[in-house]
Amino acid sequence: MNFFDEAYEGTPPWDIGRPQGAFVQLVEKGTLGHNPILDVGCGTGENALFYAAKGYEVVGVDGAPRAIEKAKRKAAERRLKVTFLVHDALDLASLHRRFATVTDCGLFHTFDDEARVRYADQVWRALKPGGTYLMMVFSDEEPTDWGGPRRVSKPEIRAAFPPPKFRVRSIEDARFETHHHEDGGRAYLAAIERA
Repeated sequence: MNFFDEAYEGTPPWDIGRPQGAFVQLVEKGTLGHNPILDVGCGTGENALFYAAKGYEVVGVDGAPRAIEKAKRKAAERRLKVTFLVHDALDLASLHRRFATVTDCGLFHTFDDEARVRYADQVWRALKPGGTYLMMVFSDEEPTDWGGPRRVSKPEIRAAFPPPKFRVRSIEDARFETHHHEDGGRAYLAAIERA
């Protein structure tokens, strides 16, 4: 059993029972992107279910079978259509589908340097040309005294998604809502285009 699947035996700190505010704002502003959407590292599905409730066609993938079981239950209870799959984020090409938008809320910052390179390649393969990858990670400005995942700097984001394959459109300050933080952890929300 992997760390993440074990974490979903209970309620992990990042599973807040609602969609992340930063992604809600993207939908409300009309800047989330277009159909179809792939939500990578979807966990128990709150972001994916929110997108579906707003009329988007969504596929959610996660490597933790327990998380996907919970996501499927929520979809059935809420009568929302989302395709939830247990799937390796480092092998998105095997989905044999391209997406206009890929969202990643807290997955990228779990990877080591080698996995980051593989993951970026898989995001590129999963996106349609001109498609958008929206990623939220803990920023290097978030204190490390409480532990948590690796922090990520703006230069690291740019280095992981370089031209000519990608174009980093923006990296903005955001807040990561967790059970550890009253007002959210310091994060970056990046919008990256497949060139």
